[in-house]
Formats: sequence, structure tokens, C-alpha cells
Amino acid sequence: MGMLDRFTDIIKANINELLDKCEDPAKMIDQYLRDLTEDLAEVKEETAGVMAEETRTKRLVDDNAAEIAKYEGLARTALAAGNEDDARTFLAKKQQLEAKAVSLQESYAAASENAAKMRQMYDKLVSDIEELNGRREAVKAKVAVAKTQAKVNEFASAADKAAGAMSAFDRMEAKADGMLDRANAAAELDAKPVDTAAALEAKYASTGTTAAVDEELAKLKSEMGL
Repeated sequence: MGMLDRFTDIIKANINELLDKCEDPAKMIDQYLRDLTEDLAEVKEETAGVMAEETRTKRLVDDNAAEIAKYEGLARTALAAGNEDDARTFLAKKQQLEAKAVSLQESYAAASENAAKMRQMYDKLVSDIEELNGRREAVKAKVAVAKTQAKVNEFASAADKAAGAMSAFDRMEAKADGMLDRANAAAELDAKPVDTAAALEAKYASTGTTAAVDEELAKLKSEMGL
């Protein structure tokens, strides 16, 4: 691929498309800036060379035109002096230079076109670099916010999981309470029924014992003269 063809591809580069394809725009924009800066140095050098060639071919065209004018002037001077043969010689030289002028003009036109293309590419690179430098911090800020938002989303997801775990714990606790209530109810059902007559019997048996103790106490006090 020729130099002009290769740098024409640079002109066609679309910054936004490149950024859209990358996973980390902040890193990509830095890398693209480094690449563009390297390309710019090379394009600048090549552009200077092509522009120098344009200047050289233009100088050849101008010098040749000056030579044509000079020999035409000499032919006129020779004719004015009555030297027709000398005038013929000068005119023959002029015609040679005029034939050469066609080739020189073609070379100059090609060099001028190449210089215009290279200058266009150089200006495009300078413009892209300026644009990227202006947008770099904004892009990096957006990437930082996006990464922070992603972390927030992760924490939010963890919080949702914790809330779900709490809900599940509540359900398990309620289930455990229900199991305990059923166990207590079962124990209550398994207990023997209370014998009311036996309970009353114990009550009156206790009353009889107390009366016997009181009677014996009174007897003892009488004996002691109390």
C-alpha cells in the first residue's frame, strides 16, 4: 500500500465508531490519542516532503518560463540587429523549452494534488487530536460514573438478597413457632385428666390432720399449766 493510500485510511477513521466497539472507552481514547500522535508525526514529515516537492516542481516551471521569455527576448533583439540566423537559433531553443514546459507542468500538477491530499490528512489528524483531547476527560468522567453505578447496582442486588433472606428467616421462625405450639398442644392432650374427688379428698384429709394437732397442742399446754 502506498503512502497516500495508507494515510487516506486515516482520514476515513471515525472516532465514534472506534469508541463504540471498545470495552473501556477511557483506555481506548488514550490509546487512540497515542496512535494519532504517532501518525501525526509521520504525516507531518511526509507532508513536508510532498509540499517541498510541489515547491521544487513549481520552481522548475517558473524557471523554464523565465528561460522561454529570455530566448524570445534574445530572438527579438537578434532580429532587431538584422541577425536572422541568430534569431532562428534563439527561437529553436525557445521551442525546446516550451516542449519541456508541458512535462514540467504535468509534474507540478501531480505534486500539487499530492500536497493538497497530504495537507488535508494532516489537518484532519490535528483536528481529531484536538477533539479527542477536549473530550478525553469528559469520556473518562462518564466511564468512572458508569463503573460506580455498576458497583451500586451490585450492592443493591446484595441488599435485595439480604431482604429475601430476612423474609425467608421470618417464614422459618413462624413455622418453628407453629411446630412448638402443636407440640405443646399434643403434650396437653397426652396429660391425664384431673380427678376432682381425689383432690377434694386430699383437702379434707389435710383439714383433719390440722385439727388433731390443735387438740394435742391444747392438751400439752394444760399439763404444763400454761
